[in-house]
Amino acid sequence: MASTEHTAPRGRMIAPDLIRAVALIGMAIFHLTYDLENFGFLPAGTVFHPAFLDFARTVASTFIFMAGLSLVLAHRGGFRAGPFWRRIGKLAGAAALVSAATYVMMPEYFIYYGILHSIAVSSLIGAALLALPWLVLAALGVLAIWVNLYYAFPAFDHAWLWWIGLSTHWRPSMDFEPVFPWIGPFLIGMSVAKLAERVRYWRRAARYQPTEVTGALKIALFAGRHTLPIYLIHQPVLYGLTWAAYLLTH
Repeated sequence: MASTEHTAPRGRMIAPDLIRAVALIGMAIFHLTYDLENFGFLPAGTVFHPAFLDFARTVASTFIFMAGLSLVLAHRGGFRAGPFWRRIGKLAGAAALVSAATYVMMPEYFIYYGILHSIAVSSLIGAALLALPWLVLAALGVLAIWVNLYYAFPAFDHAWLWWIGLSTHWRPSMDFEPVFPWIGPFLIGMSVAKLAERVRYWRRAARYQPTEVTGALKIALFAGRHTLPIYLIHQPVLYGLTWAAYLLTH
């Protein structure tokens, strides 16, 4: 049924779920490459090649950008405290699980402030800035990236301040997305969502009902709707498969 000015659009928007699904594929490629290198199937240093690092940053930026965009979409009709705090609780719990698991597996490179930590903190900051217009959010996002590129301060070198991202050095980690610069793509995502609302894009955006799609599109959209559990599950699965392949070939 077509929507009008007085009819709420039907179903979920396709584009955000598809973009998240593509980002998940990119993240799976990164982690699989890391695992293959770890077990000797790929040359040492593969994941540190500049092109591959740019690929990893693009994937992470996409996830964080989409988190900012989704925050605005979730609260277009006014801030909904209950769903917001439930999501923060899930993100915080998942982030703590990732930190604990990686500390057990590889304590020298454990994830103490990775992408889930970053999205949780950025969501708290973003919620406080929801009332700002799109242009101000975009400017703040660009400013956050610019500050990270050109400024670092010894005052932030204490371990408890590494997460801010303004230190001159920090502990190595498998995944490190501090506030600066990663609040940047989050705020830009919020800005894009607000601009899209301003030009009335969201009312025209293609939508779907999960029960009405089939085939590969159904799988992709399912992944886009369930990025958090898939994120938590996919790396242990890939690691296990790579380990099994190593045992079979050695």
